[in-house]
Amino acid sequence: MFRVLLISTYELGRPPFGLASAGAQLQQAGFSVHMVDAAITPVPDELIAGANLIGLYVPMHTATRLALAMLPRLKRINPEAPLVTFGLYAPLNAQWLQRQGVQYCIGGEFERSLVALVTHLSQNPESIPQPGCQVVLDRIPFLPPLRNLLPPLEQYARLILPDGSQRLTGYTEASRGCKHHCRHCPIVPVYHGRFRVVPVEVVLADIARQVDMGARHITFGDPDFFNGPGHALRVVKALHQQFPGLSYDVTIKIEHLLKHRHLLPVLKQTGCALITAAVEALDNRILALLNKGHTREDFLTALALLRAVDLPLNPTFVPFTPWLTLAGYRDFLAELAQLGLVPNIQPIQLAIRLLIPDKSPLLDLPDTAQWLGPFRPELLSYAWTHPDPRMDELQQGVLKVVQEGNRNGESRTALFLRIWELTHSYLGEDAPPLPDLEVPQPVTVPYLTEPWYC
Repeated sequence: MFRVLLISTYELGRPPFGLASAGAQLQQAGFSVHMVDAAITPVPDELIAGANLIGLYVPMHTATRLALAMLPRLKRINPEAPLVTFGLYAPLNAQWLQRQGVQYCIGGEFERSLVALVTHLSQNPESIPQPGCQVVLDRIPFLPPLRNLLPPLEQYARLILPDGSQRLTGYTEASRGCKHHCRHCPIVPVYHGRFRVVPVEVVLADIARQVDMGARHITFGDPDFFNGPGHALRVVKALHQQFPGLSYDVTIKIEHLLKHRHLLPVLKQTGCALITAAVEALDNRILALLNKGHTREDFLTALALLRAVDLPLNPTFVPFTPWLTLAGYRDFLAELAQLGLVPNIQPIQLAIRLLIPDKSPLLDLPDTAQWLGPFRPELLSYAWTHPDPRMDELQQGVLKVVQEGNRNGESRTALFLRIWELTHSYLGEDAPPLPDLEVPQPVTVPYLTEPWYC
């Protein structure tokens, strides 16, 4: 039997949907499938050696860099097995992946194309297709993901509630792609403003399997849960009817929180425990450059709407960009403190630096020549330098504070205060006190134990 080894390298502490979805399609087609989540367990040599094809799931930047690092070992142990990458970052980085020995890169709705490739290779071992890259945006028949070949949920991220209790957390996707065109988003060069929904019955079947595995909370990984609000509503109503004690979290754009504000009470009533929103910046000029589709004032309105229905916000940011000044970063921190958001923010969000992958729409901005450097294949991104060297130094300093604080178990408030003082030191100022933050506070909102990296 033709043996397929599917490997996930990292997906934010989640049991990977895309890996399990591809596994289900391949298994239904009659192939022997092994799946390994390398973020949890090592990939055994014997599985590598016995594979007729090896597929690496690359849904994000970190996952792709880890996949690149794994390629030499895969090729050394099994030089005959074709190597495939599939997922959002496969077509974005196709030329660099193929230089390192990957034959096929499949993005978009990859499942059926992966099955077709494996079918061809199994039936025509002497007729290997030419290496290539394919982006598939056709609507495909989804199957409930193959979950039983993944590690138990106990080994993945958990939801921590304000009272300190924990919930085992599953992961699913109700849609892929996005109908928006944020310049810094890796989805845009692949989906070009389109999105595809996963049928409600498939989503519910996937959730049911994870509930049977012990899940008491579900993370929806859709880039924007309200890209299709009608579909989202059907999903959460069916979820709540079938599993009334199950909580969940979703990601929604600021502009959709405003446009569909009438649906926020429904989310609360059906078990939503947390909403992630890619705020990115509080400076309207930077928001416009990123083409985020919202303003600082929109964010403040959305925050008030969420607080009115008691839905906690998990805001994400990209604070270090070529356009933010030292004073601007100081003001950014001050506003977060004034808004009472420090307990809501994973500290790593205060250190994120703008990532510019290949094919990024950011390359089309008129001022890029002033700060853009060469593409660095080992980082899968363009280098860039801030016009003020102190900003690059500060970003590294903030990152070091966060990394040290996480290792030492420091609270979000304590880390924020250290970053506040560090920022003022770069400005040559004494850091004024933040009265409400003088004593480290426990996190008072639900949060997932895996920090939000890219």
